[in-house]
Amino acid sequence: MNRYNSAVTNEVWSVESEGVAYKKATIFGKQSRLPVLKVKYLLLAWLGILVASWVLYMQYASYSELCRGHVCHMVICDHYRSGIVSGSSCKALCEERTLTLQRCMSTSSTHQVYSGVWKERPVVIKCGLEEPLKGDGAPDSVLRQEMTLFDKPTRGTSMDEFREMLHSFLKSNLGEQPSLTTLVGRVITLADVNKDGKVSLAEAKSVWALLQINEFLLMVALQEKEHTPKLLGFCGDLYVTERVSHSSLYRLEVPSYLQALVPEALSSSMNQWLAPAWPRRARITIGLLEFIEEVFHGAYGSFLMCDASPRHVGYNFKYDCKMADLRSVASETAVRGFLRGRHCETNADCTFGSDCTATCDRLVKQCNTEVVQPNLAKVCVLLQDYLLFGAPQDLRTDLEKQLSTCVTLSSLASQMEVHHSLVLNNLKTLLWKTISNTQYS
Repeated sequence: MNRYNSAVTNEVWSVESEGVAYKKATIFGKQSRLPVLKVKYLLLAWLGILVASWVLYMQYASYSELCRGHVCHMVICDHYRSGIVSGSSCKALCEERTLTLQRCMSTSSTHQVYSGVWKERPVVIKCGLEEPLKGDGAPDSVLRQEMTLFDKPTRGTSMDEFREMLHSFLKSNLGEQPSLTTLVGRVITLADVNKDGKVSLAEAKSVWALLQINEFLLMVALQEKEHTPKLLGFCGDLYVTERVSHSSLYRLEVPSYLQALVPEALSSSMNQWLAPAWPRRARITIGLLEFIEEVFHGAYGSFLMCDASPRHVGYNFKYDCKMADLRSVASETAVRGFLRGRHCETNADCTFGSDCTATCDRLVKQCNTEVVQPNLAKVCVLLQDYLLFGAPQDLRTDLEKQLSTCVTLSSLASQMEVHHSLVLNNLKTLLWKTISNTQYS
């Protein structure tokens, strides 16, 4: 009996010992895994901190490089107080301080763009700056460079001579147009800030400097057009326009320093998800097509879109298209002048801006002056991404077919103008029939 009890006791002890050993082994195993998990989480945390620090640094670096509005303000107001420049916005900018530069939207250090408020309405303030010289980026060096902008007209220039200066300048940039005299009168009216029927030297210097800015020239020439932002005022070579509530077709724009980390498919999917409803995109598209009509053989000649990017096409709260950035739009005369006689080896050498490309005559190694791809074809390439996703099923086939025809348009084809007008009108009609008699029309 005692031996039996002893055996049972030994067996129980053995089981308990095994249980304790198992528990110890389990605890030891968990403890041995904990440091590994801690190291993994620590590495992930450090990686997150490193990426966040890099993003913050890049944002700060790009902001300090691109956003130089304080220099622009200082230069313009210094010229204004010295009597060198004038303008309808000078008093509000430099004396009353009711026109202020708020959020920086610049994409180039030489072209400052800021949002602001003036006369209780949202505005955009734009100002050109010379690239700071190496080793001398102080504001006073920028001031010395900016002085050359306002060296014309010189003291003693008569009103008739100033009119002739303007006419010659506009003719060289827009070509020989029957309505140039009207445009000269419009520029002089704009320059006459105090409405005394005369243009002072400071007023003349200011408007002359502004006309050297392609976007300003386009705004003056197209100021009556529905899809061009309204010019509200200027001071020296700083000018104020109405703010376009949505300054790009797409709401999400990945900064250049993050593009390598963010897959293009992801940003494209996000933009499709964030985009307005399809009928509203159709309304924006109709406005964009109307803008193409406005700049094709208008009163002051034809204009070419030399960077058909979604970043340059905006729309307001009513979903009416407004061109948020006209810097890449150039007159056909200016583009032809750039290409004429230009040496080339390939077609790529015959490019004005980003995508106004002509053919290269390889026998004489000179560029031809006819740009191959018209505005409408470039816009249709853009619309293939913007308009096809989410399109109604009963419309999609016809829309896809028309856009495919549109992107093949060429300026070199015979009867190009007739074909261009036919494709544009067919596309507009198709979209308008779909959204007419709805809340989106």
